[in-house]
Amino acid sequence: MCFLPDIDNVKQHRTPDASDCRSPGLVAFHIVLSYLLFFIFPIALLLNGIAGWVSLHLESTSTFIVYLKNLVAADLLITLMIPLQAASMLPGATVEFRAFICRYAGVSFYCSLYTSIALMGLISLDRFFKIVRPCGKVLGQNMKFSVIMSTLVWILLFGGTAIPNIILTDLVPATQTDDLCMSLKPPAGKNFHKYVALFMEILFWCVNILIVFCYICITMKVVQSFRNSGSKNRRGKKKTKLRVFLILLVFWVCFVPLHLIRIPMTQNEFSDTDVCTPTWLKIVSELATWMFTINACLDPLLYIFLCKEYREKLVQMKKSICAGVHSSDKNVMSQ
Repeated sequence: MCFLPDIDNVKQHRTPDASDCRSPGLVAFHIVLSYLLFFIFPIALLLNGIAGWVSLHLESTSTFIVYLKNLVAADLLITLMIPLQAASMLPGATVEFRAFICRYAGVSFYCSLYTSIALMGLISLDRFFKIVRPCGKVLGQNMKFSVIMSTLVWILLFGGTAIPNIILTDLVPATQTDDLCMSLKPPAGKNFHKYVALFMEILFWCVNILIVFCYICITMKVVQSFRNSGSKNRRGKKKTKLRVFLILLVFWVCFVPLHLIRIPMTQNEFSDTDVCTPTWLKIVSELATWMFTINACLDPLLYIFLCKEYREKLVQMKKSICAGVHSSDKNVMSQ
């Protein structure tokens, strides 16, 4: 990992050769982690391929669908980076290949993940506008607003963090150890990396608070509507609570562990000591990163719960395929 996971190695006073921090146990763990990434890649590719296919046939008739399409694009980009990330962890990976991952693929991978997080925040805010705050429907129904906000997310995260990181990772590789990515950065690049990592941490916790607040308000509003109407539709109430619970569960399981472990890692980054980060902390951090990546598999399943139009289009396209296969079988049989 080269964008956030190397944050513990961002020490300007540390020499390029960090072999004293390298652990045989960490090397073995990287092999296992690469296999785990290779395992989830075909699953993520299948699910996000279907999601991308459906979204291409889905008309942008609401702000929610605009955000959803951007989220699908971010998840597809994450998926395509998974095998490259996994291959860079294998012992046979060349220093040139690892340097390529550090400069381009790793940066794109993490920027895409945070783009996905930011878009989830926009989706929750969009639902809040439409359901909880009637006066917010102006923003919740404004297509231009959703396009502008989605564009700003991509520009901020890729234009403001990814491109500068790529530009500032331009040195000749000086080590084969876990500090390879940092050895490619000049002092300005290491400083920029450090503050970007801090920005991403703050971004996540702000989005986390926003999502929790919005979905709690949405749940309370829907349940209150059932009560005001005198409805005894317990199934509807449970269904609403279940959807909110699933959204929050996926978000917390995938993203919270890494950002909790990033706190001591970030403290280590800003400290003045030159003590190696404990191996167990690196292992926990990179295992949390793998859970971070699993979100690319779970998001396509959440689309079914979140968007009625997406669900209907998926069923419609499934029926169309089945009808085509059935028609083809009939033609074969008649011949």
